[in-house]
Amino acid sequence: METYLAIIFRTTVIYLVIWFLFRMMGKREVGELSVLDLVVSIMIGDIAVLSFEDLEKPFVRQTIPMFVLAGLQMTLALISLKSVRFRNFMDGKPQIIINQGKIDEKAMRKQRYNFDDLLTQLREQGINDLNVVKFAILETSGKLSVIKNTQEERSESVETPYPLIIDGEIQEANLDKIGKNHFWLRYQLKKMGETNIKEISICGYIDGQFYIDKNETKK
Repeated sequence: METYLAIIFRTTVIYLVIWFLFRMMGKREVGELSVLDLVVSIMIGDIAVLSFEDLEKPFVRQTIPMFVLAGLQMTLALISLKSVRFRNFMDGKPQIIINQGKIDEKAMRKQRYNFDDLLTQLREQGINDLNVVKFAILETSGKLSVIKNTQEERSESVETPYPLIIDGEIQEANLDKIGKNHFWLRYQLKKMGETNIKEISICGYIDGQFYIDKNETKK
């Protein structure tokens, strides 16, 4: 019975301690946690679990590392507020993925960010047509911030977009969906002066219109 009471007591105290520490560290949405916030959160969770593995050890001693981590996080956060260089070192810098409508493949490779990630995050923001994107910035939290072209007001399509080429590879399944084949695609590209498919990062097709972004690194 004493063991169960000890577990209940520790669970309650750990809950209150974690609640207090996270209130002290500041409010942030889960998706906006920095690398430092995420590391501290995981470590505090692990330490909390360890406090239940040996009920014989003094409980207060097991909670001390949690307060140390919280203090360390708040100290580093304060330094980050005062030093841009330190903040960039700890959290990294936002990376421009699309600049003036042009995809930056080097930036994507540096961030280990692929075209499926890009298209998924654009769809999550209701963007089906890459033509409406002027800038896309990958934030340090992993969130994609998008600035649209003013031309977007012309007619934002609700039709499903079809990537026909992704990273130099023809997407046969999407060609089937629009009732076309790779011969048709190659012919259309040739008319637009595109003869080397391997140089194309993304070729989108929506509302009968093509969007082509070339990989400058493969020229």
